[in-house]
Amino acid sequence: MATLPPSLGIRPRSLNFGAITSSKLTAATHYICKSKMTGGPGRIDLEKKLLCGEIAQDVVKTPYRNFNLRVFATSRISVEQIEQIYTTRTDVDVLKKMSTFLFRTDIGGQVNVSIRKKNIRYVVNIEVSSLQLQTDDNRLVLVWGVYRSDASCLMHLDSQKSASDSETGTVETPFMESSLDRFALELEFEAKQSPFYLSFFLKSLGGAESSGSEIRTHMKANFCVPVGFNAGFPTPLGLSFSTDGSMNFAIFSRNAESVVLCLYDDTTADKPALELDLDPYVNRSGDVWHATLENAWNFVSYGYRCRWAISQGDKYKFHAERILLDPYAKVIVNSISNHNESGLLVKYLGQLCKEPVFDWNGDVRLNLPMEKLVVYRLNVMRFTEHKSSQLPADIAGTFSGVIEKVHHLRDLGMNAVLLEPIFPFDEQKGPYFPCHFFSPMNLQGAFGGSISAINSMKEMVKNLHANGIEVLLEVVYTHTADSGALQGVDDLSYYYVNGTEELETRNALNCNYPIVQQMILDSLRHWVTEFHIDGFCFINASSLLRGFHGEYLSRPPLVEAIAFDPVLSKTKIIADCWDPHNLATKEIDFPHWKRWAEVNTKFCNDVRNFLRGEGLLSDLATRLCGNGDMFSDGRGPAYSFNFIARNSGLPLLDLVSFSGAELASELSWNCGDEGPTSKTAVLERRLKQIRNFLFVLYVSLGVPILNTGDECGQSTGGSPSYGDRKPFDWNALATGFAIQISQFISFLSSFRFNRSDLLQKRNYLKEEYIDWHGSDQSPPKWDDPSCKFLAMRLKADKADESQLSSESSHTKGDLYIAFNAADRSESIILPEPPEEMAWHRLVDTARPFPGFFSIDGEPVLEQVAGLYTYKMKSNSCTLFEARNLED
Repeated sequence: MATLPPSLGIRPRSLNFGAITSSKLTAATHYICKSKMTGGPGRIDLEKKLLCGEIAQDVVKTPYRNFNLRVFATSRISVEQIEQIYTTRTDVDVLKKMSTFLFRTDIGGQVNVSIRKKNIRYVVNIEVSSLQLQTDDNRLVLVWGVYRSDASCLMHLDSQKSASDSETGTVETPFMESSLDRFALELEFEAKQSPFYLSFFLKSLGGAESSGSEIRTHMKANFCVPVGFNAGFPTPLGLSFSTDGSMNFAIFSRNAESVVLCLYDDTTADKPALELDLDPYVNRSGDVWHATLENAWNFVSYGYRCRWAISQGDKYKFHAERILLDPYAKVIVNSISNHNESGLLVKYLGQLCKEPVFDWNGDVRLNLPMEKLVVYRLNVMRFTEHKSSQLPADIAGTFSGVIEKVHHLRDLGMNAVLLEPIFPFDEQKGPYFPCHFFSPMNLQGAFGGSISAINSMKEMVKNLHANGIEVLLEVVYTHTADSGALQGVDDLSYYYVNGTEELETRNALNCNYPIVQQMILDSLRHWVTEFHIDGFCFINASSLLRGFHGEYLSRPPLVEAIAFDPVLSKTKIIADCWDPHNLATKEIDFPHWKRWAEVNTKFCNDVRNFLRGEGLLSDLATRLCGNGDMFSDGRGPAYSFNFIARNSGLPLLDLVSFSGAELASELSWNCGDEGPTSKTAVLERRLKQIRNFLFVLYVSLGVPILNTGDECGQSTGGSPSYGDRKPFDWNALATGFAIQISQFISFLSSFRFNRSDLLQKRNYLKEEYIDWHGSDQSPPKWDDPSCKFLAMRLKADKADESQLSSESSHTKGDLYIAFNAADRSESIILPEPPEEMAWHRLVDTARPFPGFFSIDGEPVLEQVAGLYTYKMKSNSCTLFEARNLED
């Protein structure tokens, strides 16, 4: 194909239809040049038809190369006359959509280029004024061509002739002098061939024997203007749509030397159908690169290629070969890159479409008070992907699958779900290593596509809300997957690249850097406004406190911004300092502004220690009463999200079954035998311990979190690794163990709600409303590590009795709760109940099923006047409630 010779010095632009590596410039295959000159009484109409044979043979290979251009040269046109043409409202609208470019030439004077769309064509008007020509012969020629690829790397002709030969593929079109020192020219192009670049220079013809002098910009480069796309706008970031159907692309990259917009007409294609090199003088505002396409035509997806300075090293040279996902893409599509061994292709592309419209009519945001929450953590895929779920293949393991099993959540008494990360992620490392932050994982949709995933997730949220269940998301904004995320967009801004080696190897995001902070806030707002998410749990939250250089900040801007963001004001925000890299929790004083809650690892550790016979009574008491050592700084017990087992580490069953040396950090106890056993005494002890853990979790102030599978005894075989977690086995719910544990959890959830006056407190209990006891009513031995018994009496608030009485059939009395972690029985003395009341035993974890818990309770008989005793077995917990004598 004919190309412009390198001597033209065209500045780099890229518009590639089909082939990335070729650099080709195409002249018109067939054009009409009409020159109308009026001089004296006659008028000459000259029409020439020219066919560039060699070019025509090549351009028919692809429909994009079948250009049909018309060139018009008109005389006696002045700027004033052009402006007077636009008088109607329609013409004013056309003017608003017109793109104009003003250039200075290297010899003085100006070149004004305007581009507008007229029906199915683009009209390019070129006007030259105030040129300082060196000859009296004022003849001016436009030497022009259009190109589809990087014009700085021109290729040889198909005929093997040099690109610098006379057959350049350019078109020379004479200007007509419209007035003194003013020249005008008009070109027309078919709109379906856009977008492309029009590159040209001017040639002043001196005499008959002179080849003329070439005129370029003041920077000694060719004039170059885009046709079919405009400069665009720097906001909003990502892909946005105007009411006229045009699409605006905007991406932040401060340190890229150039950015290429890559468009695909087939998501299975290895290479883009079109590459559009963005002009840093036209398509860049500050650190944001942007462009507007007036129509998508047949393109379906897009990505970017960012080119870096050679001085930045081989790492960035590799990134320059990759096509990158738009960090703000709302709808993404899988590509075939993961099947390509070169590793240069993308895994995800942005889809050229709006987010699907969803009918939220009838959806009501629950806005449950934090202290009322009872949370169930689940992984969307693992929750229903097992064949035992008996769901169709296209539903199992998806958001729609969660809808089908919502009855299980209700049976357990849950009013909130905490979803493990649902962002697209590195499938080898798991969901805690995300690739993207603005869309759900495609595989979690009913039909595997992004649109399906978005609609399915919204339908799930709406359904859960209708069932009184809030939706909380675990989110990871502190690091990304090793590849396929933000790498290559602007590593110097998004990542820690000059900080500690640990942060660099972890692909740690520079969260408090302004553009990263903006991206995180935009992502959170997107999930709240578009998906009606009720709250977020920030994994690895301690890293949100790091500054630009990796140092810890006392007042991190991002954490503060999240706390006071108006869009996020009604959401729950929870800090979880668990680190997915080393699977450990970093203890840190987290700044909260009275808004941030925290996942409480201290609660987990102290309860585990106590129930295995270690730890101090004072530690247990602190956890039972709402963790005052952590949340008495203006928050309260409701800001503590408590757990016994989580999705990393040992599940609940293994916590009482394995305690080898390699599991020392788990604080587990195997109850007398390691791993699976048939010993009755060991099995009974394990069952009691599981009941104890659940009991302590639910009677403690704070928000309890139950992990998927703990209700039916799922095991990892003693492995604390997240990767060893198995899909939820729905058949296990039919086992005797699962039946009694599920019923116990349901009872505890209901009891917390019924006694919310004592167990779901937003504020701490006053000292006068709680008493602590030893087994014989003596004060507890707080600092004696050998003491394994603790009892507390929670006193009902008399001021609330009238209200409580109106809500139920009886007055709510005091609670007496006892914990015995010793390997021996304890005979306990209960305090005297309130007047006209008696103690009823509701829970004794040592008793056999179904009698170890009861809604109605069993009255505790008075042995002698004013004396109530009860014998607690080893490793057990009990709950007593004071009730009216007539109940």
